[in-house]
Amino acid sequence: MNEVRNITDQTATAKHRHRADRNLGRTMIGLGAVVGLGLAAWAGTANAATSTATAKATPTCSAAALKATYGQQLGGGMNHAGVVIRLRNLSGKTCLLRGYPGLGLENSAHKKLATHTTWGNTWYAHNPGKKTLTLKDGESAEAVVAWTHANTGTSGAVHAAYLEITPPASTQHKTLALPQWVDHGDLAVTALAKHITVTP
Repeated sequence: MNEVRNITDQTATAKHRHRADRNLGRTMIGLGAVVGLGLAAWAGTANAATSTATAKATPTCSAAALKATYGQQLGGGMNHAGVVIRLRNLSGKTCLLRGYPGLGLENSAHKKLATHTTWGNTWYAHNPGKKTLTLKDGESAEAVVAWTHANTGTSGAVHAAYLEITPPASTQHKTLALPQWVDHGDLAVTALAKHITVTP
């Protein structure tokens, strides 16, 4: 009887140890999964923080950081006219530009005139599309502006003296002389690019 009891007790003890080992294994697997999820979440947060830090490290070019100038003057038939505008980074630091410059016409007294701007292709150039441009100090971006001018007596023609150029994401503008008649105050402009091929 004692022998039988001993065997039974040993069997029960072995089963108990097996269950305990199995439960411990399940606990360790669960802890491993939690740790794995935690590491994945931390990695995702770290990557997002790195991307945010990189974006913050390279600011958008402000109007104060840029110098506006004209490039090539554009003419042609069918009363079309245009010009290449350039925005040069003189901030001493690298900055970013993306999108289309805002445009506005002014008269000789710098009073705003009715202006309508269309983004996309122009008479002189295909639109390069919106791209993020990284401008190091001294580098430029350009866009092509176009309009028509039938004659000084055209109904709805605007007699401009200056062109306002507002860099993307800016509330300030640069001003350049533009003594032109512009039919209905309508301007067309491409997105900014490092270089745009034009057809004079």
